[in-house]
Amino acid sequence: MLIFLILVGCLQKSDKAELKGLSPEEILNNPEYLAICYGGYRATTREIQPTINQIKEDLLLLEAIGVKILRTHDVHTSLAENTLKAITELKKERVDFEMYMMLGAWIDCKDAWTSNPNHNEESERNLKEINKAVSLANRYPEIVKIMGIGNEAMVKWATSYYVFPKTILKWVNHVQELKKDGELPKNLWVTSSDNFASWGGGDGIYHTEDLKKLVKAVDYISIHTYPMHDTHYNPIFWKFSSDYQELSKESKIDTLMNKSIEYAKSQYMGVKKYLEQLGIKKQIHIGETGWATQSSGFYGVNGSRATDEYKQKIYYDLIREWTKEENISCFFFEAFDEQWKDSGSIDGEENNFGLFTLDGKAKYCLWEYVDNDVFKGLGRNGIAVRKSFNGNKKSLMDKVLVP
Repeated sequence: MLIFLILVGCLQKSDKAELKGLSPEEILNNPEYLAICYGGYRATTREIQPTINQIKEDLLLLEAIGVKILRTHDVHTSLAENTLKAITELKKERVDFEMYMMLGAWIDCKDAWTSNPNHNEESERNLKEINKAVSLANRYPEIVKIMGIGNEAMVKWATSYYVFPKTILKWVNHVQELKKDGELPKNLWVTSSDNFASWGGGDGIYHTEDLKKLVKAVDYISIHTYPMHDTHYNPIFWKFSSDYQELSKESKIDTLMNKSIEYAKSQYMGVKKYLEQLGIKKQIHIGETGWATQSSGFYGVNGSRATDEYKQKIYYDLIREWTKEENISCFFFEAFDEQWKDSGSIDGEENNFGLFTLDGKAKYCLWEYVDNDVFKGLGRNGIAVRKSFNGNKKSLMDKVLVP
């Protein structure tokens, strides 16, 4: 009888361990666990939320391309919670379904998004956001492995809402204390997902005592790098060599995209160098990077000519290759096009960062997956996945502009 009880106890412990899944370190340092940013909003407003069944459609498409870690940005709406419910349902329906989450908690300043934001004080709503994120992390410990406190919340170009590092530090310390007190899972990793400069990898104006304390307080560093945006704001990195004009159209673009990936690497290394100066060893992963496929603004035909599906594929392939080699987790931005971000212009770049279009077409980046039937039986809104441009590369390339 005693042996039987011991065996039962061991099985119960094993079941609990299985429920907890992998640790944050195991998923972030695993090149086979692709990470991606997920929004899933399909309408021109976030007031219209995707249903759990629609989210399940999306998750199965992402699973098909190897994604196992999602990043959400806030708990303002029901999207993050419904995504957790969708994952839970899929895990019950299929024993082999595996998906984890970096759960975002939005942080901003007092009077954010007004004509007079107060960056020295924080929004009263931040407490509500943190409490909701803590609640979800406790309800779904087998899925929520990382909590990201703030999204580009410290970078000074976020003039409508940014806060100083002391605010992020306050909430990171709060969550770390909850872990110590047993009020959150101890293996939950806590970070803030922000621009590389905010993590000390750029202008020395960010090198403050509070940032040093924050670097020590987080479990790892989550940086954002966007070479695409800098084709407008810092176009010098696309400077041509003397033999550039002799190249073919595709070779010209390939050359410039290779410069883009080196630019992203330099921003990553800037943060790494800052940590070395502080004498602090922390893992650094990429919380956001991406490449839009269309722009009616700074990056389109009348701007830097950076955006199209051909360049997105090159950037995607290069960033995945580099981060896999270095065991860096990279949350590519983003899974699906969304149209609420720039509801006034469907062609605005913020609406067009997805690997899939709004109606579920696979952009050029994913054409090979369509060829290999990995989306068989899957789709969006009940419509099977098909290639953008009807799979005609010539039609695609006709839209591609040389910078």
